[in-house]
Amino acid sequence: MFGIGLPELIVIMVVALLIFGPARLPELARSLGRGLAEFRRASADLRSSVMDATKDAREPFEEVKREVQDARQALTQPPPASKPEAAPAPEPRAVSAPDAVPPVGGTEAARPADAPEEPEATPPPKPPEG
Repeated sequence: MFGIGLPELIVIMVVALLIFGPARLPELARSLGRGLAEFRRASADLRSSVMDATKDAREPFEEVKREVQDARQALTQPPPASKPEAAPAPEPRAVSAPDAVPPVGGTEAARPADAPEEPEATPPPKPPEG
């Protein structure tokens, strides 16, 4: 974890034994154990609090994820093999002037149906002969 091997751990224990003495060492180890247990409990509580808080934020994303997966399945599955029914032929509809399509590549620009008619261009006047 911290790069401390068995020889280093033994040296630390011997130094602690010399500093605190054999009478206080068990008491020190007990308080260290309680502190570590409290730290683990607090970190577990924090982790569960964070998970609960993010659960509300994750639910909409999970719902969208399920919808996308359902749509993907619907698109990848072949349609059910059923006998096609003869559909009636659509009736031709008359095209009115506003729906008319302008000629492709023509010189006339398409104009809206409610635009006023433009007068035809008159040729420029001839210069006076003289």
